[in-house]
Amino acid sequence: MGPRVRDMTLADCRAVAEIRIGGWRAAYTGLIPRSYLDALDVDEDTELRRTMLTKAGNPVVNIVAEQAGEVVGWAAHGPYRDGEVRTADAELYTIYVRPGHLGSGVGTALLRESLGRCTAAGHGRAFLWVLKENVRARRFYERHGFVPDGAEEPFEVDGVAVPEVRYVLRLGDRDAP
Repeated sequence: MGPRVRDMTLADCRAVAEIRIGGWRAAYTGLIPRSYLDALDVDEDTELRRTMLTKAGNPVVNIVAEQAGEVVGWAAHGPYRDGEVRTADAELYTIYVRPGHLGSGVGTALLRESLGRCTAAGHGRAFLWVLKENVRARRFYERHGFVPDGAEEPFEVDGVAVPEVRYVLRLGDRDAP
């Protein structure tokens, strides 16, 4: 049986912080400065998740995946951000899976739920940004129909420019991933 996907609650914030930081350390070692990865703090990130989850008017949708009662993945999506301007399109802000659960269907379950919610909300397209050198993530998104649209931007981490590429997926007139 696959993971159960549900809305994130305040009780999930610590698990999500652990998943996020573990995901950064697993996926981005060698891609972004080690000093940044080493400085990530679960307690600080837990408080940030709590603050963001309870922020009034926040349009971000946070969902988690559970297996055997354990939170093993997290995704967040909302309006596409073109600079500071929100558009009618959707953006998948993040998908992270506990490193020991990569390849188990957790990421796919989270992606399907996020895209289903984006489609139901009437968004025509979903965008996402991914580190250019994160080959595993890029392959995952490409398997699910996302295509790079040619946009690239540097993401600055500890003074180092790390290139990101943008992917897009047309919603509504396609089969589920």
